[in-house]
Amino acid sequence: MQAHIEQYLQYLAGERRLSPHTLSAYQRDLALLSAHAQQQAIEQLKQWREFHIRQLVAALHNKGMSGRSLQRLLSAWRQFFAWLGRQHLVDSNPVAAVRAPKSARKLPKTLDVDQMSRLLSIDDDSWLARRDHAMFELFYSSGLRLSELAQLDLTAIDLREGLVRVTGKSGKVRVLPVGKTAIAVLQQWLRVRSENLPEGSVQQALFINQKGQRLGVRAIQLRLKHYSLKQGMDEPVHPHMLRHAFASHMLESSGDLRAVQELLGHASISTTQIYTHLDFQHLASVYDAAHPRAHKRARNDHAE
Repeated sequence: MQAHIEQYLQYLAGERRLSPHTLSAYQRDLALLSAHAQQQAIEQLKQWREFHIRQLVAALHNKGMSGRSLQRLLSAWRQFFAWLGRQHLVDSNPVAAVRAPKSARKLPKTLDVDQMSRLLSIDDDSWLARRDHAMFELFYSSGLRLSELAQLDLTAIDLREGLVRVTGKSGKVRVLPVGKTAIAVLQQWLRVRSENLPEGSVQQALFINQKGQRLGVRAIQLRLKHYSLKQGMDEPVHPHMLRHAFASHMLESSGDLRAVQELLGHASISTTQIYTHLDFQHLASVYDAAHPRAHKRARNDHAE
């Protein structure tokens, strides 16, 4: 089975042009299938049955894997067996009818406008501070994913037009607006960016480290954590919280779910709809704090 998994991963890399990060995720997901096949003495691909898949899902669920994670696993396995079917290596797809157990959908953690203002109030003219400030402003201004920010080259950003061109999941390209505050901070960064580049360097990465190399996703995570603590935030801030803040603040101001979907690069609007719940939470808290009937109701409920 492992040989067929390797062939499938080559297909994903070559024909579907998936990113190395996505390929690694597929490899991990399919490794679970391979291990289960060994445990169950499944020697031939055509021996796979639906109950084998249900058995594996149940085992993973009992170990604490969430319904959402299981749903992602099943999707990867379903696609793998579909590919095997196209190669005439299996007669049916054992994953086709298997569904993951439902789990409560957790709302993403986000930051309100005041918290974002505190985080981005960076009063430091050092090379590192200017780079980090530019990264965080662009994160929040355009709602980027961490991987999208790390992949940005100098040619991806047009400060004159206020636009940034990003490559998202499955290689989908979208062009996003950049706010005037982010433009100003990026201009400051670009004026000092070359200070740490070796002579003759042709490094095209927008954000680089002190050795003149492209800044990786882990380094970006650590820099944001550093600044969130330095700025007195209640808890360390993860990069995706800036994307969540962008989405929820845009939705609060505009109410245009479709526009937010396009800006975030979500394939399905159902993914974007979770921010309507965040918006409702915000409105409910404002109501409870401001409406006189809300105060009266709370006191009466407490008395009962």
